[in-house]
Amino acid sequence: MTDKHISSQFDAELRDVSSRVLQMGGLAESQVAQAMYALVHFSGETATQVLQQENRINQMEVEIDTRMQQIIAMRQPAAGDLRLLIAVSKATANLERVGDEAARVARTVQRLINGGVSSRLRLPVADLQYECDLATAQLRKALDAFARMDANAALDVLKNDDQIDQEFDGLLRKLVTYMMEDPRTISSSIDMVFVAKAIERIGDHAKNLAEAVIYVVKGTDVRHVSVPDVEKAVR
Repeated sequence: MTDKHISSQFDAELRDVSSRVLQMGGLAESQVAQAMYALVHFSGETATQVLQQENRINQMEVEIDTRMQQIIAMRQPAAGDLRLLIAVSKATANLERVGDEAARVARTVQRLINGGVSSRLRLPVADLQYECDLATAQLRKALDAFARMDANAALDVLKNDDQIDQEFDGLLRKLVTYMMEDPRTISSSIDMVFVAKAIERIGDHAKNLAEAVIYVVKGTDVRHVSVPDVEKAVR
């Protein structure tokens, strides 16, 4: 077998494992959207569907990790190829956690419904939806950056991360106000705090994925590095 043929096979294997990551990302993004639909519409049926999808995401993580280990054992990659496989490992771990956060929202919906909480109770659902829209947009951009291995697109994800944090802080203040004004909302408002935190973490996982893209493209670990310094590394 010629070296060129071996190289072509290796490239195909790398493309395949990267494609599986994107499929997993699409499923995780869909799961988040369904979880928010369940919350906005108090849909126990949709919440159940989200929890059922969690098993598929977990399975995909295991399958991708197994395939990645096989590639490393057979090909012994170096330099950029090894960085890509490390990024794949980080991506699958973060996407699995996105699925976990979506499942957490779904379980909250089930708990509210089973507890007899009315959908008419005053809750900042529209604000939570807006925070979720920001987080899923970040996740989508991070996955697009991964698909194209675009460090500049990944940098944009890092630059926009503070927007989700600010929205989370605003939601906390609003929920505290609700609890002070109407003690009946205390229990459900605490549940909404956990939902808001789950959404904020989805944004964090999108940021982690973007950092992994920069690592592959530039060979620089930008975790725990300020955005201006990351910008210097990318530019």
